[in-house]
Amino acid sequence: MAPSPIPSHAYAALGAILFGGFQLMLPKGTKSHRYIGYTWVGLMLWVSISSFWIQTIKIIGPFSPIHFLSVFTVWTIFEAIRSVRNGDVKRHKRMMKSLYALALILTGLFTLLPGRIMNMVLIGP
Repeated sequence: MAPSPIPSHAYAALGAILFGGFQLMLPKGTKSHRYIGYTWVGLMLWVSISSFWIQTIKIIGPFSPIHFLSVFTVWTIFEAIRSVRNGDVKRHKRMMKSLYALALILTGLFTLLPGRIMNMVLIGP
C-alpha cells in the first residue's frame, strides 16, 4: 500500500503559504524575488498535482470540485509565468496574488471544516 500523499501535500501547502507571504512582502523584480518565486511555484505545483491522489470526497468518480481548482491552479501558474516573460507584469502580479488568496488561503480554510483531516489534526476529534 502506498503512503498517504496528505502529509507531503500539507507540508507543501504550509511552505507555499510561508514563501508566498514573504514574496508578497519583499521587493519585486530582484533575484531573490525570482528564486523565492521558483520555490513557491514548485510548492504550488506539488500541492496541486498531489491533490489528485487525495480522494476523500468523491463526487465525480474519484474526484471532487477541489480537483478542478487544482487544474485551474496549474493553468494559472503557467499563464502567470508566460505573462511576466512577455512583459505583462500587471497580469502576472494579479494572477499570482489571486492564487495565493484563493488557492492557498481560502481553500486552506475549507480544510478546517468539521470532518476534514486537517480539522482532526489541528483541532482534534
